[in-house]
Amino acid sequence: MNHSLSIASSQNPPTNTNPIVTRSQLIIKQLIILCLEMLVALPVGWALTKLHFGGISWIFGGIVAGTAILQCCRVFYNYSPKPNRTARKVGMGLVGLTVGASNANSNIMSLASGFPIFIFLTLFLLLCGVGIGYIYSRLSKTNILTAMLATVPGGVGVMSSIAADYNRNVTLVALVQAIRVTSVVLLIPFIARTSVGNSGNPPPVPPQGVLIDFAPLQLELLAVVLLFTGIIVYLAITLNIPAGDFFGALVLGATFNSLLHYLPFASDIQFYPPLLVNIIGQMLLGITIGEYWGEKPTFGKRTVGYALMSVAMTLVAGAIAAIIATQLTSWDWLTCLLVTAPGGSAEMILVSLALHHNVEVVTVGHLIRLIAINSSLPLWLFLFRRLDGMGSGEWGEMRE
Repeated sequence: MNHSLSIASSQNPPTNTNPIVTRSQLIIKQLIILCLEMLVALPVGWALTKLHFGGISWIFGGIVAGTAILQCCRVFYNYSPKPNRTARKVGMGLVGLTVGASNANSNIMSLASGFPIFIFLTLFLLLCGVGIGYIYSRLSKTNILTAMLATVPGGVGVMSSIAADYNRNVTLVALVQAIRVTSVVLLIPFIARTSVGNSGNPPPVPPQGVLIDFAPLQLELLAVVLLFTGIIVYLAITLNIPAGDFFGALVLGATFNSLLHYLPFASDIQFYPPLLVNIIGQMLLGITIGEYWGEKPTFGKRTVGYALMSVAMTLVAGAIAAIIATQLTSWDWLTCLLVTAPGGSAEMILVSLALHHNVEVVTVGHLIRLIAINSSLPLWLFLFRRLDGMGSGEWGEMRE
Protein backbone atom coordinates (compact mmCIF):
# COMPACT_ATOMS: atom_id res chain seq x y z
CA MET A 1 0.00 0.00 0.00
CA ASN A 2 2.74 2.41 0.98
CA HIS A 3 4.70 1.34 -2.10
CA SER A 4 1.76 2.17 -4.38
CA LEU A 5 1.33 5.54 -2.69
CA SER A 6 5.00 6.36 -3.23
CA ILE A 7 4.67 5.43 -6.93
CA ALA A 8 1.58 7.62 -7.27
CA SER A 9 3.29 10.56 -5.60
CA SER A 10 6.33 10.20 -7.88
CA GLN A 11 4.09 10.16 -10.95
CA ASN A 12 2.11 13.17 -9.77
CA PRO A 13 4.56 15.62 -8.24
CA PRO A 14 3.17 18.42 -6.07
CA THR A 15 1.90 21.39 -8.05
CA ASN A 16 1.93 23.93 -5.22
CA THR A 17 4.99 25.71 -6.59
CA ASN A 18 5.20 29.24 -5.25
CA PRO A 19 4.44 31.51 -8.27
CA ILE A 20 6.41 34.35 -6.64
CA VAL A 21 9.55 32.20 -6.50
CA THR A 22 9.04 31.05 -10.10
CA ARG A 23 8.60 34.63 -11.28
CA SER A 24 11.67 35.82 -9.40
CA GLN A 25 13.74 33.01 -10.92
CA LEU A 26 12.52 34.02 -14.40
CA ILE A 27 13.44 37.66 -13.76
CA ILE A 28 16.93 36.64 -12.56
CA LYS A 29 17.43 34.51 -15.70
CA GLN A 30 16.31 37.42 -17.90
CA LEU A 31 18.72 39.78 -16.15
CA ILE A 32 21.63 37.34 -16.54
CA ILE A 33 20.88 36.91 -20.25
CA LEU A 34 20.53 40.68 -20.72
CA CYS A 35 23.86 41.31 -18.99
CA LEU A 36 25.57 38.75 -21.22
CA GLU A 37 24.02 40.35 -24.29
CA MET A 38 25.21 43.79 -23.23
CA LEU A 39 28.73 42.43 -22.65
CA VAL A 40 28.76 40.99 -26.18
CA ALA A 41 27.13 44.05 -27.77
CA LEU A 42 29.70 46.47 -26.33
CA PRO A 43 32.83 45.17 -28.14
CA VAL A 44 30.87 44.45 -31.34
CA GLY A 45 29.39 47.96 -31.38
CA TRP A 46 32.78 49.50 -30.57
CA ALA A 47 34.41 47.53 -33.41
CA LEU A 48 31.72 48.69 -35.86
CA THR A 49 32.28 52.34 -34.87
CA LYS A 50 35.98 51.88 -35.63
CA LEU A 51 34.99 50.49 -39.04
CA HIS A 52 33.01 53.70 -39.65
CA PHE A 53 29.57 52.11 -39.67
CA GLY A 54 28.10 55.38 -38.46
CA GLY A 55 26.14 56.56 -35.45
CA ILE A 56 23.91 53.49 -35.08
CA SER A 57 26.68 50.88 -34.87
CA TRP A 58 25.45 49.97 -31.40
CA ILE A 59 22.12 48.74 -32.80
CA PHE A 60 23.99 46.33 -35.07
CA GLY A 61 26.09 45.23 -32.11
CA GLY A 62 22.90 44.53 -30.18
CA ILE A 63 21.43 42.49 -33.05
CA VAL A 64 24.55 40.30 -33.15
CA ALA A 65 24.56 39.90 -29.36
CA GLY A 66 20.85 39.08 -29.06
CA THR A 67 21.04 36.46 -31.80
CA ALA A 68 24.23 34.85 -30.49
CA ILE A 69 23.26 34.64 -26.82
CA LEU A 70 19.79 33.20 -27.44
CA GLN A 71 21.21 30.65 -29.87
CA CYS A 72 23.78 29.65 -27.24
CA CYS A 73 20.99 29.24 -24.67
CA ARG A 74 19.07 26.96 -27.04
CA VAL A 75 22.03 24.91 -28.26
CA PHE A 76 24.13 24.50 -25.11
CA TYR A 77 21.55 24.78 -22.29
CA ASN A 78 18.35 23.59 -24.01
CA TYR A 79 16.68 26.78 -22.76
CA SER A 80 14.63 29.01 -25.08
CA PRO A 81 13.95 32.35 -23.41
CA LYS A 82 11.38 34.65 -24.96
CA PRO A 83 12.46 38.04 -26.36
CA ASN A 84 12.70 40.60 -23.56
CA ARG A 85 9.99 43.11 -24.48
CA THR A 86 10.65 45.12 -21.32
CA ALA A 87 14.24 45.68 -22.47
CA ARG A 88 12.96 47.05 -25.79
CA LYS A 89 10.60 49.43 -24.01
CA VAL A 90 13.48 50.70 -21.85
CA GLY A 91 15.56 51.10 -25.00
CA MET A 92 12.72 52.99 -26.69
CA GLY A 93 12.50 55.26 -23.64
CA LEU A 94 16.24 56.02 -23.63
CA VAL A 95 16.30 56.64 -27.38
CA GLY A 96 13.19 58.80 -27.12
CA LEU A 97 14.90 60.86 -24.41
CA THR A 98 17.94 61.38 -26.65
CA VAL A 99 15.86 62.27 -29.71
CA GLY A 100 13.69 64.65 -27.69
CA ALA A 101 16.74 66.46 -26.33
CA SER A 102 18.20 66.79 -29.84
CA ASN A 103 14.92 68.35 -31.04
CA ALA A 104 14.54 70.64 -28.01
CA ASN A 105 15.53 73.75 -29.99
CA SER A 106 13.64 72.80 -33.16
CA ASN A 107 10.43 74.52 -34.14
CA ILE A 108 8.25 71.47 -34.68
CA MET A 109 5.16 73.60 -35.22
CA SER A 110 6.74 75.05 -38.35
CA LEU A 111 6.07 71.64 -39.90
CA ALA A 112 2.33 71.87 -39.19
CA SER A 113 1.60 72.75 -42.81
CA GLY A 114 3.12 69.39 -43.80
CA PHE A 115 0.89 67.30 -41.50
CA PRO A 116 -1.53 66.41 -44.34
CA ILE A 117 1.43 65.02 -46.31
CA PHE A 118 2.57 62.95 -43.31
CA ILE A 119 -0.96 61.61 -42.84
CA PHE A 120 -1.32 60.80 -46.55
CA LEU A 121 1.97 58.90 -46.60
CA THR A 122 0.95 56.98 -43.46
CA LEU A 123 -2.40 55.99 -44.98
CA PHE A 124 -0.68 55.01 -48.22
CA LEU A 125 1.73 52.68 -46.38
CA LEU A 126 -1.10 51.21 -44.28
CA LEU A 127 -3.24 50.49 -47.35
CA CYS A 128 -0.22 48.98 -49.10
CA GLY A 129 0.35 46.81 -46.03
CA VAL A 130 -3.25 45.57 -46.16
CA GLY A 131 -2.94 44.79 -49.88
CA ILE A 132 0.39 43.01 -49.38
CA GLY A 133 -1.08 41.05 -46.47
CA TYR A 134 -4.00 39.89 -48.63
CA ILE A 135 -1.68 38.81 -51.46
CA TYR A 136 0.61 37.05 -48.96
CA SER A 137 -2.40 35.28 -47.44
CA ARG A 138 -3.67 33.97 -50.78
CA LEU A 139 -0.27 32.82 -52.03
CA SER A 140 0.94 31.21 -48.78
CA LYS A 141 -2.50 29.78 -47.79
CA THR A 142 -2.24 31.55 -44.42
CA ASN A 143 -5.39 32.88 -42.75
CA ILE A 144 -5.97 36.56 -43.35
CA LEU A 145 -5.64 37.78 -39.76
CA THR A 146 -2.22 36.16 -39.37
CA ALA A 147 -1.08 37.51 -42.75
CA MET A 148 -2.26 41.06 -41.98
CA LEU A 149 -0.60 41.09 -38.56
CA ALA A 150 2.59 39.85 -40.18
CA THR A 151 2.76 42.43 -42.98
CA VAL A 152 1.28 45.69 -41.61
CA PRO A 153 4.11 47.84 -40.10
CA GLY A 154 3.47 48.03 -36.38
CA GLY A 155 6.36 46.50 -34.49
CA VAL A 156 7.43 42.92 -33.82
CA GLY A 157 6.31 42.84 -30.20
CA VAL A 158 2.95 44.56 -30.68
CA MET A 159 1.83 42.44 -33.64
CA SER A 160 3.11 39.21 -32.08
CA SER A 161 1.22 39.88 -28.85
CA ILE A 162 -1.99 40.59 -30.79
CA ALA A 163 -1.51 37.33 -32.69
CA ALA A 164 -1.19 35.52 -29.35
CA ASP A 165 -4.36 37.20 -28.04
CA TYR A 166 -6.34 35.89 -31.05
CA ASN A 167 -4.70 32.44 -31.03
CA ARG A 168 -2.94 32.95 -34.34
CA ASN A 169 0.49 31.81 -35.54
CA VAL A 170 2.71 33.98 -33.32
CA THR A 171 6.00 32.60 -34.63
CA LEU A 172 5.05 33.30 -38.24
CA VAL A 173 3.98 36.86 -37.41
CA ALA A 174 7.22 37.42 -35.49
CA LEU A 175 9.27 35.96 -38.37
CA VAL A 176 7.85 38.28 -41.04
CA GLN A 177 7.94 41.34 -38.77
CA ALA A 178 11.52 40.56 -37.70
CA ILE A 179 12.64 40.21 -41.33
CA ARG A 180 10.97 43.53 -42.18
CA VAL A 181 12.45 45.47 -39.25
CA THR A 182 15.91 43.93 -39.72
CA SER A 183 15.86 44.66 -43.46
CA VAL A 184 14.93 48.29 -42.88
CA VAL A 185 17.47 48.73 -40.07
CA LEU A 186 20.27 47.22 -42.18
CA LEU A 187 19.43 48.57 -45.65
CA ILE A 188 18.31 52.14 -45.03
CA PRO A 189 21.38 53.23 -42.98
CA PHE A 190 23.63 51.65 -45.64
CA ILE A 191 21.81 53.50 -48.44
CA ALA A 192 21.79 56.75 -46.47
CA ARG A 193 25.46 56.48 -45.56
CA THR A 194 26.43 55.67 -49.15
CA SER A 195 24.31 58.51 -50.48
CA VAL A 196 25.74 61.11 -48.12
CA GLY A 197 29.26 59.82 -48.64
CA ASN A 198 28.95 60.04 -52.42
CA SER A 199 27.39 63.51 -52.47
CA GLY A 200 28.94 66.85 -51.70
CA ASN A 201 27.49 66.77 -48.18
CA PRO A 202 29.58 66.01 -45.12
CA PRO A 203 30.03 62.32 -44.28
CA PRO A 204 27.98 60.70 -41.49
CA VAL A 205 28.93 61.97 -38.06
CA PRO A 206 28.29 59.95 -34.90
CA PRO A 207 26.44 61.67 -32.05
CA GLN A 208 28.77 64.09 -30.32
CA GLY A 209 29.22 64.60 -26.60
CA VAL A 210 30.99 63.10 -23.63
CA LEU A 211 30.26 59.52 -22.66
CA ILE A 212 29.04 60.74 -19.27
CA ASP A 213 29.52 63.99 -17.37
CA PHE A 214 30.65 63.32 -13.78
CA ALA A 215 29.88 66.84 -12.57
CA PRO A 216 27.68 66.41 -9.44
CA LEU A 217 24.88 68.63 -10.77
CA GLN A 218 24.79 66.85 -14.12
CA LEU A 219 24.71 63.46 -12.39
CA GLU A 220 21.80 64.62 -10.23
CA LEU A 221 19.89 65.88 -13.26
CA LEU A 222 20.64 62.60 -15.06
CA ALA A 223 19.24 60.66 -12.11
CA VAL A 224 16.07 62.80 -12.14
CA VAL A 225 15.49 62.48 -15.87
CA LEU A 226 16.12 58.71 -15.78
CA LEU A 227 13.65 58.41 -12.90
CA PHE A 228 10.98 60.20 -14.93
CA THR A 229 11.83 58.06 -17.96
CA GLY A 230 11.44 54.93 -15.82
CA ILE A 231 8.03 56.12 -14.67
CA ILE A 232 6.99 56.75 -18.28
CA VAL A 233 8.14 53.26 -19.36
CA TYR A 234 6.40 51.67 -16.35
CA LEU A 235 3.13 53.43 -17.16
CA ALA A 236 3.42 52.42 -20.82
CA ILE A 237 3.88 48.77 -19.81
CA THR A 238 1.22 48.78 -17.07
CA LEU A 239 -1.43 50.65 -19.07
CA ASN A 240 -0.43 48.93 -22.33
CA ILE A 241 -0.04 52.26 -24.14
CA PRO A 242 1.28 51.62 -27.67
CA ALA A 243 4.50 53.58 -28.32
CA GLY A 244 3.89 55.41 -25.03
CA ASP A 245 7.45 54.75 -23.87
CA PHE A 246 9.05 56.34 -26.94
CA PHE A 247 6.61 59.21 -27.31
CA GLY A 248 6.51 60.08 -23.60
CA ALA A 249 10.31 60.03 -23.23
CA LEU A 250 10.66 62.14 -26.37
CA VAL A 251 8.37 64.81 -24.92
CA LEU A 252 10.32 64.67 -21.65
CA GLY A 253 13.64 65.14 -23.44
CA ALA A 254 12.30 68.03 -25.52
CA THR A 255 10.80 69.93 -22.56
CA PHE A 256 13.14 69.10 -19.66
CA ASN A 257 15.38 72.16 -20.02
CA SER A 258 12.35 74.43 -20.46
CA LEU A 259 10.90 73.09 -17.22
CA LEU A 260 14.22 73.67 -15.45
CA HIS A 261 14.05 77.36 -16.33
CA TYR A 262 10.95 77.72 -14.15
CA LEU A 263 13.01 76.79 -11.09
CA PRO A 264 14.59 79.88 -9.46
CA PHE A 265 17.91 78.14 -8.77
CA ALA A 266 18.20 76.42 -12.18
CA SER A 267 17.32 79.14 -14.67
CA ASP A 268 20.74 79.03 -16.37
CA ILE A 269 21.28 75.25 -16.26
CA GLN A 270 21.34 73.19 -19.46
CA PHE A 271 21.11 69.41 -19.42
CA TYR A 272 21.58 67.02 -22.33
CA PRO A 273 21.57 63.24 -21.95
CA PRO A 274 25.14 61.90 -22.12
CA LEU A 275 26.24 59.72 -25.00
CA LEU A 276 26.08 56.64 -22.77
CA VAL A 277 22.27 56.93 -22.61
CA ASN A 278 22.05 56.84 -26.39
CA ILE A 279 24.46 53.89 -26.62
CA ILE A 280 22.57 51.80 -24.05
CA GLY A 281 19.24 52.62 -25.70
CA GLN A 282 20.57 51.58 -29.11
CA MET A 283 21.99 48.33 -27.77
CA LEU A 284 18.67 47.42 -26.13
CA LEU A 285 16.80 48.09 -29.38
CA GLY A 286 19.25 45.92 -31.30
CA ILE A 287 19.26 43.16 -28.68
CA THR A 288 15.50 42.68 -28.86
CA ILE A 289 15.61 42.50 -32.68
CA GLY A 290 18.40 39.92 -32.43
CA GLU A 291 16.46 37.94 -29.81
CA TYR A 292 13.63 37.35 -32.27
CA TRP A 293 16.17 35.81 -34.64
CA GLY A 294 17.80 33.82 -31.85
CA GLU A 295 14.54 32.19 -30.74
CA LYS A 296 13.20 31.37 -34.22
CA PRO A 297 12.09 27.75 -34.74
CA THR A 298 12.93 26.02 -37.99
CA PHE A 299 10.64 27.05 -40.82
CA GLY A 300 10.32 25.38 -44.19
CA LYS A 301 11.88 26.98 -47.24
CA ARG A 302 8.42 27.73 -48.61
CA THR A 303 7.43 29.64 -45.47
CA VAL A 304 10.63 31.69 -45.44
CA GLY A 305 10.32 32.32 -49.18
CA TYR A 306 6.82 33.77 -48.86
CA ALA A 307 7.94 35.83 -45.86
CA LEU A 308 10.83 37.31 -47.86
CA MET A 309 8.45 38.00 -50.75
CA SER A 310 6.06 39.96 -48.52
CA VAL A 311 8.94 41.95 -47.01
CA ALA A 312 10.28 42.74 -50.49
CA MET A 313 6.84 44.08 -51.48
CA THR A 314 6.74 46.17 -48.29
CA LEU A 315 10.14 47.68 -49.10
CA VAL A 316 8.98 48.46 -52.64
CA ALA A 317 5.89 50.16 -51.18
CA GLY A 318 8.15 52.27 -48.99
CA ALA A 319 10.26 53.24 -52.02
CA ILE A 320 7.11 54.22 -53.95
CA ALA A 321 5.98 56.32 -50.97
CA ALA A 322 9.40 58.03 -50.97
CA ILE A 323 9.04 58.84 -54.69
CA ILE A 324 5.57 60.28 -54.06
CA ALA A 325 6.95 62.36 -51.18
CA THR A 326 9.63 63.84 -53.42
CA GLN A 327 6.89 65.03 -55.79
CA LEU A 328 4.65 66.46 -53.08
CA THR A 329 7.29 68.16 -50.92
CA SER A 330 10.52 70.10 -51.16
CA TRP A 331 12.40 67.49 -49.13
CA ASP A 332 15.47 65.85 -50.66
CA TRP A 333 15.16 62.17 -51.52
CA LEU A 334 17.12 60.97 -48.49
CA THR A 335 14.70 62.73 -46.13
CA CYS A 336 11.78 61.21 -48.04
CA LEU A 337 13.39 57.76 -47.76
CA LEU A 338 13.89 58.10 -44.00
CA VAL A 339 10.33 59.39 -43.48
CA THR A 340 8.69 56.61 -45.50
CA ALA A 341 10.91 53.70 -44.39
CA PRO A 342 8.39 50.94 -43.50
CA GLY A 343 9.08 50.36 -39.83
CA GLY A 344 11.87 50.82 -37.35
CA SER A 345 10.70 54.32 -36.37
CA ALA A 346 13.20 54.82 -33.56
CA GLU A 347 15.99 53.39 -35.69
CA MET A 348 15.25 55.67 -38.66
CA ILE A 349 15.15 58.72 -36.41
CA LEU A 350 18.54 57.68 -35.04
CA VAL A 351 19.88 57.44 -38.60
CA SER A 352 18.77 61.01 -39.32
CA LEU A 353 20.25 62.08 -35.99
CA ALA A 354 23.58 60.41 -36.82
CA LEU A 355 23.61 62.12 -40.22
CA HIS A 356 22.36 65.44 -38.82
CA HIS A 357 19.85 65.27 -41.66
CA ASN A 358 16.41 66.90 -41.13
CA VAL A 359 15.93 65.22 -37.76
CA GLU A 360 12.74 67.16 -36.96
CA VAL A 361 11.07 66.18 -40.27
CA VAL A 362 11.90 62.48 -39.84
CA THR A 363 10.84 62.58 -36.18
CA VAL A 364 7.45 64.17 -36.90
CA GLY A 365 6.81 61.81 -39.82
CA HIS A 366 7.43 58.68 -37.76
CA LEU A 367 5.59 59.99 -34.70
CA ILE A 368 2.49 60.65 -36.79
CA ARG A 369 2.78 57.15 -38.23
CA LEU A 370 3.16 55.60 -34.76
CA ILE A 371 0.12 57.48 -33.46
CA ALA A 372 -1.96 56.65 -36.55
CA ILE A 373 -1.10 52.94 -36.57
CA ASN A 374 -1.61 52.36 -32.86
CA SER A 375 -4.75 54.49 -32.51
CA SER A 376 -6.38 52.75 -35.49
CA LEU A 377 -5.47 49.21 -34.38
CA PRO A 378 -9.03 48.39 -33.15
CA LEU A 379 -10.43 49.37 -36.57
CA TRP A 380 -7.85 47.32 -38.43
CA LEU A 381 -8.39 44.31 -36.16
CA PHE A 382 -12.15 44.50 -36.74
CA LEU A 383 -11.55 44.60 -40.50
CA PHE A 384 -8.99 41.79 -40.39
CA ARG A 385 -11.27 39.54 -38.33
CA ARG A 386 -14.18 40.13 -40.71
CA LEU A 387 -11.97 39.25 -43.66
CA ASP A 388 -10.64 36.27 -41.71
CA GLY A 389 -14.19 35.02 -41.12
CA MET A 390 -15.08 35.44 -44.79
CA GLY A 391 -12.00 33.54 -45.92
CA SER A 392 -11.98 30.81 -43.27
CA GLY A 393 -13.92 28.49 -45.54
CA GLU A 394 -11.30 28.71 -48.26
CA TRP A 395 -8.09 27.94 -46.42
CA GLY A 396 -6.71 27.26 -42.95
CA GLU A 397 -3.55 28.07 -41.12
CA MET A 398 -0.37 27.11 -42.94
CA ARG A 399 1.64 24.66 -40.85
CA GLU A 400 5.19 23.80 -41.78
